[in-house]
Order: sequence, then structure tokens, then C-alpha cells
Amino acid sequence: MPESARLFQRIIISGGGTGGHIHPALAIADEIKRRNPGCKILFVGALGRMEMEKVPAAGYPIEGLWITGIDRNWRSLRNWIFPFKLVSSLWMARRILRKFRPELVVGVGGFASGPLLFQAARTGIPTAIQEQNSFPGITNRLMAKRVRLICAGFPGLERWFPSDRIIETGNPLRAQVVASAQASESPEAAEFFGFSGNKPIAFIMGGSLGAASMNAAVQRMLSNASSALPFDVLWQSGARYHAEMTQFVETLPADIQPCVRCVGFIDRMDLAYQSARVIASRAGAMSIAELALIGKPTILVPSPVVAEDHQTKNAQSLSDRGGAVLLRDTEVIEGLEAEISSLLGDEHRQQTLTQHLRSAARPQAAQDVVDALEQLI
Repeated sequence: MPESARLFQRIIISGGGTGGHIHPALAIADEIKRRNPGCKILFVGALGRMEMEKVPAAGYPIEGLWITGIDRNWRSLRNWIFPFKLVSSLWMARRILRKFRPELVVGVGGFASGPLLFQAARTGIPTAIQEQNSFPGITNRLMAKRVRLICAGFPGLERWFPSDRIIETGNPLRAQVVASAQASESPEAAEFFGFSGNKPIAFIMGGSLGAASMNAAVQRMLSNASSALPFDVLWQSGARYHAEMTQFVETLPADIQPCVRCVGFIDRMDLAYQSARVIASRAGAMSIAELALIGKPTILVPSPVVAEDHQTKNAQSLSDRGGAVLLRDTEVIEGLEAEISSLLGDEHRQQTLTQHLRSAARPQAAQDVVDALEQLI
């Protein structure tokens, strides 16, 4: 254990709202606890958001702030009560800091990180940001000049943050995710999902809830097939679409049905990754971090409904380096099958994409972030 690790006694990690904020926060906490089991870590999130369930499930305590974002519709009732929520959250953040007395506050983005970082910086407590995306969220952009350190998941954040405070670490993944992601293609994994393993598998995932456009693309692909496809399809349709998509699969011709497995949610993502020859995925920052570790030829389909279109910027950051195929959401219904077929028919392109994608992998990101935090202390 590095000597500096003993300095970690009490730390607050703030933020959340989405899995893309929560998962790296937990990875940072896990690495701190691995180095210093006696360190007390408190999470601070937003009341009613998923971190209030996910963080305790991972074994960490959490406090909640009464805070939300600002609605783009200025007439929204949420905007009228936002000032009251902000004042309440700033007061609560100050109270938490006084009670817990942290040596360091780390913000991971999301509404709740703003009040904690603001109050901590104001009172002289060392502060840091872990920014997952290639286009930072508004909270992190507002706090950038107040914090002492910014751990960047992507290169090129000098446009928004002071360059002398940025360290490019990559996005932290929990140790078990890193271990499961670094796996090669295996027939046993294909058999787990009921495939023979005689054909390459295209793994198509739109996230745990699903993506309507990607589901429509798979439906079009399967509906247009005149006979058995030259590849099998492992299709994560998402929980809210699963019943509808399962009914669709049951209407397909008898020779098409064995080529597809439609699942709402996948517990064994390690086996899903291992089974695949190519992968089509949304372009969330944490998905990209996992996919870079996996190193399979990847098609990224950015979601058009995320804040400030940051998934497109994430995907462009990788595709510009030759690490992935960027397929716009407006093009996915017509173009997904063609992109999959093109990739499967071009081994040289597969190898090139894999090489460039793996060069973007940062399996040591959690360690690098905690190293930087130790230096900050």
C-alpha cells in the first residue's frame, strides 16, 4: 500500500442520476477501500434518483439532497421551485460536510455533485471531478474552476476545463467488470444462449431499458430475411420492449427463429461479450469503457435523447481514432444489417477496429484516479 494511501480516512463521493455516473463512483470507492479498508466513504446523491438504491446495494452509505436539474421549458413548474431546491441542497451539503468532516470530496457529475463541490471548495476542502464523457455535463462545467483536480475519461477536455488541472485517466470500471470484459470469443458462451456456435454472433444491445430505434432495426433485419441469416443475433431488446419483441420473434418463419435470441435483460454480460463476433451498442461513456476492454469490432449508435447529445461526441471521439463504426440513430433502421454484414465479411477491417479499440482501453483507470486523488491529498 502506498504511504499516501494512509491519508484517506474520510471521503465523500457525490453525484449520480444515471448508471454512467454511479458505476465509476462505485469503482473509485472500491479501489479506495481496497487500498485502505479503514477509510470511511459517504456517498451523497439526489433524492428519488437511482443512486439512492444502487449505492446501498453496493454496501456504501448515502445521504440524499432535494435537488433536480433545470427543465429546458422555462415555464415548467420544476424551474420555478428549483431555487428553493438549490438553497435547501446547499444548506444540507454544508451540514453534511460539518458532520462528516471529509478530507476530500469527489464529484462524478449529476445534480447532487454541484452543491457538495461548491460548499467543499468554499470551505477549503480538497475537491476533484471525475468526468466520464467527451462533452462534460453542465454541473461539472460550472464547477471546473473551483475544483483542484479533473480526472478525464476522454481526451480533449481542455476546451471546457483548465488544462493544468486535467489528468486523463479513462473511466473507472469495477474490478469484476474488468475481469469479465477481458474475454475472447468462445463456443461455450454461444451455447449458453442456445446457439450452435457454427455461425458468428452479432450482439445488439440498446441498454437495460432498450432502444426503440435499434429494436426496429433488428425487426427490419429479421423481417427481410428470406432464409436463415449468415449470422446469429443475440438481441437485448430491453425490459420495457421485451414482451412485444418476443411476440414478434414468434411470428417469424421457422427457419429464421433459431437465428435469434431475444432477451430483455442479460445477467451474464461476460458470456454475451464472449459469444459475440461483432457488437452494436449505444454510446454511453461507461459502455465505451467496457467495449474498449472487450476489443470486439463495434458499431456505436448514439442515443439522440441524452443531455447535450454527449453520446454522439463520445462515439466520434472513438470513431475518429478508428476504434468503432459510428452509425447515427436516424440511419440505424436502414443501415444496421448492412454494417454488420460488411464487418463480418471483412476480417482485415475487424482486426483494424479491434486494434484501435483496444488501444483506447484503460483497465487501470480506477487505480489511476485514486493515484491522482492521493497526490491531491
